[in-house]
Amino acid sequence: MASSSSSSSSLSTNTRSHHRPNSAPSFLLPLSFLSSLLLIASPLAYLLSLHNSLPLVHATHKEDYGSQNPTAAAGRRTDSSSADGGVVLPLKLTFTAPAKYWTDAIPIGNGRLGAAVWGGVANETLQLNDDTLWTGVPGTYSDPNAPAALSVVRKLVSSGLYPEASAEAIKLSGTPSQRYQLLGDIVLEFDAAHQNYDPETYIRELDLDTAMATVKYSVGDVDYTREHFATNPHQAIVTRISGSKPGSLSFTVHLHSKLNHTTALIQGRRNQIVLKGSCRGHPKGIQFTATLELKIEGGGKAAVRVLDGGKKLKVDFADSAVLILVASSSFDGPFTSPVDSKKDPDSDCRKALSSLANVAYEDLRARHLEDYQSLFRRVSLQLSRGTNSGSRVVSTAERVKSFQTDEDPSLVALMFQYGRYLLISCSRPGTQVANLQGIWNEDVNPPWEGAQHLNINLQMNYWSALSCNLQECQEPLFDYMSSLAVNGKETAKVNYGVNNGWVAHQVSDIWAKTSPDQGDAVWAMWPMGGAWLCTHLWEHYSYTMDKDFLGKKGYPLLEGCTEFLLGWLVEGQGGNLETNPSTSPEHKFIDPEGGKQASVSNSTTMDMSIITQVFSDILSAAEVLGRQDDELIQKVRRARARLPPTKVAKDGTIMEWASEFEDPDPQHRHVSHLFGLFPGRAITPQHTPQLCSASEKTLVKRGVEGPGWSTVWKAALWARLQKSGKAYEMVKHLFNLVDPTYERDNEGGVFSNLFAAHPPFQIDANLGFSAVIAEMLVQGTGTELYLLPALPRDKWPNGCAKGLRARGGLTVNLCWKQGQLHEVGVWSTVGDSVQVLHYGEKMVKASIASCNVYIFNSDLTCVRTESLSGEGGSCLKRLKW
Repeated sequence: MASSSSSSSSLSTNTRSHHRPNSAPSFLLPLSFLSSLLLIASPLAYLLSLHNSLPLVHATHKEDYGSQNPTAAAGRRTDSSSADGGVVLPLKLTFTAPAKYWTDAIPIGNGRLGAAVWGGVANETLQLNDDTLWTGVPGTYSDPNAPAALSVVRKLVSSGLYPEASAEAIKLSGTPSQRYQLLGDIVLEFDAAHQNYDPETYIRELDLDTAMATVKYSVGDVDYTREHFATNPHQAIVTRISGSKPGSLSFTVHLHSKLNHTTALIQGRRNQIVLKGSCRGHPKGIQFTATLELKIEGGGKAAVRVLDGGKKLKVDFADSAVLILVASSSFDGPFTSPVDSKKDPDSDCRKALSSLANVAYEDLRARHLEDYQSLFRRVSLQLSRGTNSGSRVVSTAERVKSFQTDEDPSLVALMFQYGRYLLISCSRPGTQVANLQGIWNEDVNPPWEGAQHLNINLQMNYWSALSCNLQECQEPLFDYMSSLAVNGKETAKVNYGVNNGWVAHQVSDIWAKTSPDQGDAVWAMWPMGGAWLCTHLWEHYSYTMDKDFLGKKGYPLLEGCTEFLLGWLVEGQGGNLETNPSTSPEHKFIDPEGGKQASVSNSTTMDMSIITQVFSDILSAAEVLGRQDDELIQKVRRARARLPPTKVAKDGTIMEWASEFEDPDPQHRHVSHLFGLFPGRAITPQHTPQLCSASEKTLVKRGVEGPGWSTVWKAALWARLQKSGKAYEMVKHLFNLVDPTYERDNEGGVFSNLFAAHPPFQIDANLGFSAVIAEMLVQGTGTELYLLPALPRDKWPNGCAKGLRARGGLTVNLCWKQGQLHEVGVWSTVGDSVQVLHYGEKMVKASIASCNVYIFNSDLTCVRTESLSGEGGSCLKRLKW
């Protein structure tokens, strides 16, 4: 790229400001606004003021799902103009009818507890989940018979007998994972008059800015409102129901579960009912308790009665009611059997409700908002065409249905923020790791057990945590990896004869299963799951520059993983090290000798790409921690030099296997052989252009069809290649509305509540989608920062993004107009660095001093610098955003 001169990045000011907690800087405005911003004395206030200058719409709309109520929104205009004249829609999912299917329901969650709000009128259901409810008990994740089978498989692979090796490898398989379970339901039954509600008044919404679900409707001259949220600070699911007229609220409430359970009135409490149940397990499964407390407001007639022998509570003539549900289980970590657990879920629930006895609803709500918005409001995204199209607001389902023709950018922005909302709602410090469905599940036997799948799905769940400024939400992943490392050490030693290090395979569960799955080697025999997870460790450091994390958590896990990989590699041909046996996840090839399909060979491209990345990461980590001379690091350097490189096939594509086998399914859903491009970092447009060209041909050959997660992965790959048109093609491909009654006829798409579809629902595509959009707008290597590298300028000509993170501890705000960069702000609170900023053919080297905001114009000229220092000149170390 050609260099362009720039002004020095040493501009500074002496202004100081107070840090306002739970706030974040917002979009950078066009330069025409800078003169007015000079009047702002505080630089932090300068950043915060930009957030307030953006138009935010919080109007309530009547909208429809599909064609349920096609005229409901007709004639209504509730949009607002953005700074560039475009239409800004509220960050809300909207429905005009109760949920008919579970994938119409609204998900809420606090990381541990989740609920799906159906929004029925005469009968309402809040379907509940607790992330610790699983079948089973801690298992034995090793097989003393595996070494003999491994020896046979290796000999067959070395002899080129791949179908025979694939058949023999089944002996290396283990047991199935355990199943994620549901908790139960809160069931509300309203009086008969609610059956005659006015459908034209019905509205159900999820507000992403508040993490609150609301249901509104009218019965006669009474307007009813329900508010639902899951509070993390108070670890409860809270519902408030109210009527617009005094004494107008009457309903019955009870708890129910599909699992083995009992319900009863709590002794001495005529406003609390308890559900006690158990999950399947031998000799005893996980036990759980959920307790619901009911509080009412109203005049003299308002009362709560006990019905059905204490199983139900009846509210009569109240003005409003608040329901608070708390839950707990006997799960005490992956290494403690439920029969030995000292946890008492009954006692936990009593203590939880006791702590909330004097907390008013308004305080519960306020604390919930403070907690949630401190995370969610770190990042804002506005995408606009730049013209007011006069479009009328329609339901979320209708917006999805029309996307293939109108390509509404605001729906992309909504989906981006929905992914962030879901990650906040299903993964918080101290919770379990997000599983295949996050925390939301309606089935006793969920698809694929609802388990953690380690050959793409679990990893994709956390792609957005760093670039989208939710690094705390990654903590459950690292806690989970620590558990895998314990069990995986035994698996590595017994199954594979590797005495040092740890391994994990393709599927796991809450008990940190590390042995292979049961069944065909094409999916079960893949010991790279733990290694892929370990690439998240260095990534976490590279975004946060948290040396304490790297030393105490990241490096020990990387070290154990590396030790296993060194022990797993065997001598191959030509002096190379290889993996044997080796599979490319869930994909088969045609044996060149007999024409049969096989899955087991040696040194698949994904194996080698993951190992190369892990070796690179631990070398980088060792340098940071001053451990370059460790014996392990010397072994890694020698081994890395002997790893076979990524190879290109005769047709110009990346080879998926070590040999150029015929592919029976060229459009297979997995794109495992492109790991080195994304999420790996070995293939880049700047340093490996030939491999990038081969990657492009590989993606074209793979096609666009596939499950939701496959669509998102392909979008990320195209974004990393900086091919905006192709990346956008995959983004657009995801926006197809899936009918739940015919979901098996489709691949990919989204349901009416924007849950992504495999189908059925898997949360990976939702969480990964946010990372894709961030990758299209900002890419960083730690020393180089690429601005708008994959922006589809014709589709999103105008927009702003605030609070995106980049490697090197950077935070980025940027705006663009008419498809061109307009202004960008870059800052760090974790140390000084030198960055090379790139925009198109322009580039400039900039010294980024910690706790200073550097504002660059479209020519990458630094036009303003603002200090983020606090009182007395101390840096605001806690300014994570």
